[in-house]
Amino acid sequence: MIRKVSTATAASAFAVTAVLMGLSGSCAKIVPPTGGSRDTEPPAVVKSIPPNGSLFFDSRTISVTFSEFVTLDKLNEKFMISPPMDKKPEISLKGKTMRVVLKEDPRENTTYTLYFQDAVRDLNEGNPLLNFQYVFSTGSYLDSLSVTGNVVTAADLNPAANILILLHSNLSDTAPRKRLPDYITLADAQGYFRIDNVKEGTYNIYALGDINGNKKYDLQEEMFAFSDTTVKVTPLKNYISHSQDSLLLARRKDTAFRESVLIGDYPLYLFTAPLNKYYLTSSSRDLPYRLRYTLSLPPHGYRFEVEGFNRDEYITEKSSKGDTLTIWLLDSLRWSEPDLMTYIIYPYTDTSGNVISRRDTVKMRFFMQKAVRGKQPVTKYIPEVNIKGGTVKPGEMIAFLSPSPVRETDTSQIILYRVNKDIRIKIPCFLSPDSGSIRRYHLSAKLIEGERYLLVAGKGAFRDIYGEVSDSAGFQFTVRPTNSYGRLNVKAVNMTGNVIIQLLDKSEKIIAEKVPGPGGVAEFPLLEKGKYRLRAVYDLDGDGKWTTGNFYKHLQPEPVTYYPDEIDVMTDWVIEQEWDLGTPYLKSTRLIGTNPSLNQR
Repeated sequence: MIRKVSTATAASAFAVTAVLMGLSGSCAKIVPPTGGSRDTEPPAVVKSIPPNGSLFFDSRTISVTFSEFVTLDKLNEKFMISPPMDKKPEISLKGKTMRVVLKEDPRENTTYTLYFQDAVRDLNEGNPLLNFQYVFSTGSYLDSLSVTGNVVTAADLNPAANILILLHSNLSDTAPRKRLPDYITLADAQGYFRIDNVKEGTYNIYALGDINGNKKYDLQEEMFAFSDTTVKVTPLKNYISHSQDSLLLARRKDTAFRESVLIGDYPLYLFTAPLNKYYLTSSSRDLPYRLRYTLSLPPHGYRFEVEGFNRDEYITEKSSKGDTLTIWLLDSLRWSEPDLMTYIIYPYTDTSGNVISRRDTVKMRFFMQKAVRGKQPVTKYIPEVNIKGGTVKPGEMIAFLSPSPVRETDTSQIILYRVNKDIRIKIPCFLSPDSGSIRRYHLSAKLIEGERYLLVAGKGAFRDIYGEVSDSAGFQFTVRPTNSYGRLNVKAVNMTGNVIIQLLDKSEKIIAEKVPGPGGVAEFPLLEKGKYRLRAVYDLDGDGKWTTGNFYKHLQPEPVTYYPDEIDVMTDWVIEQEWDLGTPYLKSTRLIGTNPSLNQR
């Protein structure tokens, strides 16, 4: 059957789900007096010394008195001062009064804003005083201009938590790494941000996931975003009062969740820079005879090997990327030693940024566990088989994976039967080693959809390098027919350049990815029944994968966009879906609001 789905152009993103909660009634019953209704009012500011909005500010101490006793919730996380100071102000409470002591003199002719977000709460009920700010100027006027925008992670267009927004008047590329910003704020849960009390001028704007808390982009693993254009702050463009915020900014509403989201002037797309330094990230000895070393990057032609053993004392296994080296020791006299001194040669990036060959001494330690009294279960040596749930897909190749390197196989012990009721018919099959792994073997056979099979691996079918002989095992399976799956054909329209279409599950794990063929069609066959998402990667560099950004090379992360809805794939259905890829950076609020990964950031 064919189901036609109309062409869609994705709606704009930057939203979260609104959670609606109802109150259920109950039968009346006699209860003791409760003392009145619950207090829901936030604390109010009664007095500030000096007054909020003061000019010619020359004090080191600020006192703010509230209408009731208050507490300061997660102050270290929520409080910020903009422009930042080298020394953090000291904040304390006494009674209903909050006292702020500045540890350094403010700059001349500068407007400062103290952001408390929702940290100030009443003591009894915890009602927050939202977006509380204290503003003062050391000059004759308050700067009153504002900069707004939105920040999301570049790879999935979801808001990220605890992201700082930085404005720098110093336009050098080294400024975010070496200098404190001129202005700073924190993006809200939907990724929207607004920096107030900004002076007229030209700035660079950045977003930062500040791991070490110094408000500088100085760690490679920190999330970062930058704008390709400078921010020109002028009274004509950037005067926005708080009451006008929802009128002057585009306000997008998603009727499915009844939640409106502010869209600011400057979109920022967070990324983590690619690793560019070689170093040894880990070494381990989880079994007496197995040593493992891992690099930060694949060696790319550099030496990555171990010394200290004779060549006939070990076997080397490398991961598919080449960044992990596993050593299988053959001599039991060597592996019985609790401490082994090994010498690893690997590429290393020195302090000058040059890649050199480094030789390190690494002690590999393993202590044998004491034998437990009583009879212990015998561990059988049986390679794993990739048959899941007793079924295989049409065209899927059966594979054996040994827990240790295989020395030899006895193919006479590998027998495949087609089963028809009680009749077994032996069919030809061929076992071959994987070209990239010393522990994996593939079984080739002509399998028929809908038929049942029995795979028998007799005793001794595999023998590993330690002389272990595989025990006998049998595996029953059925080749599922094609019509027990669904199929999705995606036709990309308005597509220019290289594009990768990714099929995702509801948690946005990649199930499959295809480059559209002739006519812009990407085919996804043999899909299990369920809901799927689509993401398109605009593969600007043509390397066949999504590429992250690099600030120091002025490279933005490659754009992505999402199909606006989940697609419901049904058994024995073929869905022909057109998708307009003319506009990048689109993600429906319906997808943002239901993505479980949002709660894990």
